[in-house]
Amino acid sequence: MKFEDLLLEIGGFGRFQILILFVLCLARINLPMHFLLHSFLAATPSHHCAIPHQEAFVNLTMEEILLISIPREPDGTFRSCEMFSQPQFHLLLNSSLQPENDSIIQNCQHGWVYDHSQFTSTISTQWDLVCEQRGLNQATATFFFIGVTIGAVVFGYLSDRFGRKSMLMLSLVFSVIFGMLSAASVSYSMLAITRTLTGMALSGLSLIVLPLGMEWVDIEHRTFSGVLTSIFWSIGNMLLALTAYLVREWHWLLVAVTGPCLLSIIYLWWVPESARWLIANGKVKQAHKHLLRCARMNGMKDFALSPEALRTITTDKKPGESYSYISLFRTPVLRKISLCSGAVWFGVAFSYYGMSMKLTGFGLNMYLSQFVFGIIEIPAKVIVYVLVNRIGRRQSQAWSLILTGLCIGANIIIPEPFTSLRSVVAITGKGLSEAAFTTVFLYTSELYPTVLRQNGMGYTSFVARLGGALAPLVFLLDEVWRSLPEVTYCGVAVCCGSVAFLLPETLNVRLPEGIEDIEKTQVKEPLQSSAPEGTPLQSLLK
Repeated sequence: MKFEDLLLEIGGFGRFQILILFVLCLARINLPMHFLLHSFLAATPSHHCAIPHQEAFVNLTMEEILLISIPREPDGTFRSCEMFSQPQFHLLLNSSLQPENDSIIQNCQHGWVYDHSQFTSTISTQWDLVCEQRGLNQATATFFFIGVTIGAVVFGYLSDRFGRKSMLMLSLVFSVIFGMLSAASVSYSMLAITRTLTGMALSGLSLIVLPLGMEWVDIEHRTFSGVLTSIFWSIGNMLLALTAYLVREWHWLLVAVTGPCLLSIIYLWWVPESARWLIANGKVKQAHKHLLRCARMNGMKDFALSPEALRTITTDKKPGESYSYISLFRTPVLRKISLCSGAVWFGVAFSYYGMSMKLTGFGLNMYLSQFVFGIIEIPAKVIVYVLVNRIGRRQSQAWSLILTGLCIGANIIIPEPFTSLRSVVAITGKGLSEAAFTTVFLYTSELYPTVLRQNGMGYTSFVARLGGALAPLVFLLDEVWRSLPEVTYCGVAVCCGSVAFLLPETLNVRLPEGIEDIEKTQVKEPLQSSAPEGTPLQSLLK
């Protein structure tokens, strides 16, 4: 007997599952508030070198003081990182004159002056993470994603070993603690450490929410569950834009995006442990308790399966047997799945965060760009819902990622004065990148068996977060060639998207319970195979 057969007896998608999904979706809103925070937390406003003894120039306007103190770019704007060693008073007579020689130009010696019209403070203005220190500013996002990468390994293993729910709660508790410590940071080093630890903690929430929800849902509604969960990421995306618009001081911004994690701890107490995981680990009494609760809430009052009968649910795991990440590479089919899905996850995360952290240059202010990027993700996910059920997971995954790369590449060619066209292409690419992310979460959770699902999600999330950690650093390549970051994002997306064609299709296939299900069965089982004998197919397709 398979777990899907049992789900049909207790209601595969009733009130119980709907409430679980809703609560888990609310918790998922927390993720983009932190994962995409870097664009606002570390924003760098326009700035120029601080001018010493400025009070001596009492008869000059601010514009004239800047003219004699700061060299200008060819387009007439003042340079951000250089100043004249001595005031150049002759420029007051003819501002178009160029400096006689570069020896009178030096790096900023007395700090910087920032434009505070848009931000009260950011970590960039707090610790002068500009010019020579620009790399440290971008590294803040990298530190966070390094934490997420480590957390993916830790929580992926622990949630398969000790359960989904307990690790989910632990993840949220530590997210609150380290998030608040980040807001209280008094040095860049403290911020870097606490943001890394926050990333580790939030990784558990990122990893566990989707599989926990899907393990309670029948085959027919798996796609809907995955897409619904993903839509709440987009809602969090839009809420981040609103929160950042209202809170312009970085300490309080961190408090504002961390606070909802505390609420999540309260309402997630109601969510039960995964019955699949409990049965796979021999904890049939607890599983029976949750299954009875599910049956009653779904109106299936005739359900009367005994705890002993649950032991007949077929899994490939013996009580007391444990699996590790090495298990993902021991058998040939599982090895191929792990290598290919890892490459796809890297490409998805690398391109998604590359686009998400570049909120300027499209003709919109950064708050509106963030909000529009969040809105466009919702229709993209609705389209994903249709496509993954029509053309399958594999084709949807491959083409959404390949087209994302092509949109990034197109904006390299389109001239910057065509801001409207660049905005349309960028928004389209952002929608496609989110479609790729939505599909990969759903796809991966269907590829791995129950006994290794969280290990598989942990491994792929680890690879994805490497992509997320590298994405902000790629922006520094613009010093080599202005378009090199976009070329890199484009190439990686297209190549990794092509790898998706090597993965097996999972449309209308049972969730595998054990490794043998993966290795022995490469032919799709029809949907009706999960129905009890005598159940008409039409009743499963309502």
